[in-house]
Amino acid sequence: MSNKKSLFQVLLPTAAACAAAFLSDGCSTNTPHCHSNGSCGGNSTIFGFLHNGTPIKSYTLRNKNGAEARIINYGGIVQSLKMPDKNGKFDDVVLGYDHLGGYETNSPYFGALIGRYGNRIAKGHFSINGENYTLAPCNAPNSLHGGVKGFDKVVWDAKPGKSDLGQTLQLNYISHDGEEGFPGTMTITAVYTLTEDNSLRVEFSATTDKDTIANLTHHSYFNLAGQGNGDILNHVVQINADKTTPVDATLIPTGELRDVTGTPFDFRTPTTVGARIAQTDEQLTFGKGYDHNWVINHTGSELSMDARVTEPTSGRVMEVWSTEPGMQFYSGNFLDGTITGKGEHVYNFRTGFCMEPQHFPDSPNHANFPSTLLKAGDTYHNTIVYKFTAK
Repeated sequence: MSNKKSLFQVLLPTAAACAAAFLSDGCSTNTPHCHSNGSCGGNSTIFGFLHNGTPIKSYTLRNKNGAEARIINYGGIVQSLKMPDKNGKFDDVVLGYDHLGGYETNSPYFGALIGRYGNRIAKGHFSINGENYTLAPCNAPNSLHGGVKGFDKVVWDAKPGKSDLGQTLQLNYISHDGEEGFPGTMTITAVYTLTEDNSLRVEFSATTDKDTIANLTHHSYFNLAGQGNGDILNHVVQINADKTTPVDATLIPTGELRDVTGTPFDFRTPTTVGARIAQTDEQLTFGKGYDHNWVINHTGSELSMDARVTEPTSGRVMEVWSTEPGMQFYSGNFLDGTITGKGEHVYNFRTGFCMEPQHFPDSPNHANFPSTLLKAGDTYHNTIVYKFTAK
């Protein structure tokens, strides 16, 4: 028999792969095309099953440069993000798990979408229009990141697609009135885009049928040397902010907007994370390092650069752009070696950092902070961009 294959024989496996991906929401008329190797942009696979038996899918976004983002529809979690270094070598630059069980049972918000309210609310109390609301004190004595079962722990409806910027994954969730103590039924859409310039873009929109509060953000733990490759103390950070919102011992803002001049919080010029993190400073003591909100130097709702982080060995650079008035910078102070993550890497103290663009913590209880009130009939918008380059 001849070893030569007909054109039909060559194309049949590719067609079959595309058909299978179509049936699993991978390729459709409004999603990226199937490639010659049979893969489809935005294609999905089963990542695992929750304890209640719910199947969770992983969706892969790719661009022409070889960058790749894998996102699961549990918590909208960025499970993997592969970006090139200065030599073109790709590494996964976010912390997380290889398996679903870790995310369900023991995750400090690795890679997740956060809501309804990112960050803390003092003692879980706030009021709207004279009516008092109480949330679970899941970070005693305060509420944190939306409660016991925030948006990081729900199953989102997922739809892969493509925009002019790149491959996309649209995630939708309906948070019903009273969920985790919040008023109003909120309808949320979060769209991830992996752009052709190696940016991971997250665009939130939300509406409500009753006045409520909204503060959505993203919570990846980054290590630009590659996850599992040591601590982040040599990462060089620049933050576009003249002020922070100092906190009390429970990490609730005092209401002050404090000038960073002469403090360990002045990152207006590039400085390594580790340069001043061990200094004697009340705020560093309260946060066990950096776990604070910076007041970003911009007004209005246009995208502007919040921060720039460089890892000198790999040459990777990450810029953080957003439409938000604040950004929480967290230096991984509660990672303590008890979590074994992807590739069997143990996540020790400060082996990852978070940069979470958002409104300020506890804003509903501070009239001088930008408002997080979302009125019935209005639409909430928030865009975050993590842009990667290498030098």
